[in-house]
Amino acid sequence: MHQVRTPRLTRLDLVYRSPVVYFLTACTDARHSLLADGGVHDMFIGYARSALARGVTVGRYVLMPDHVHLFAGFGPASPALSEWMKGLKAVMARYLKGQSVPGPYWQKGFFDHVMRSSESYEQKWIYVRENPVRAGLVRNWQEWPYQGEIERLSL
Repeated sequence: MHQVRTPRLTRLDLVYRSPVVYFLTACTDARHSLLADGGVHDMFIGYARSALARGVTVGRYVLMPDHVHLFAGFGPASPALSEWMKGLKAVMARYLKGQSVPGPYWQKGFFDHVMRSSESYEQKWIYVRENPVRAGLVRNWQEWPYQGEIERLSL
């Protein structure tokens, strides 16, 4: 006999809006510097733009040498977050393999944080966009060529 469980978090619709906006981070294997590259950047942009057709809206992002930060909106018709991230990693890994860069390319898993309606997307973005400055890669965040915005997201 199956016992029916009642949902433990019945008020999530009051906390989160649809689409749900995630702040995502994925790191390269052993933190190797693989991502600050024009070809990788182009592959990322292509994957992010094609995501719209699958119900995922990619907002702002920064590709650092050894990790990527991005904001993405997922609605009811979107694929599972883990499947979408697996696809992103696979596309970028295929490119790197085609460039004769030896693998492995990615750490297992990724970090995700659901942006709550009370949080500031803009404040989180300001912190993220300053990563290249804090890492000593550029003097001003606008100088970093591997960042941008695919689509406008709002909370």
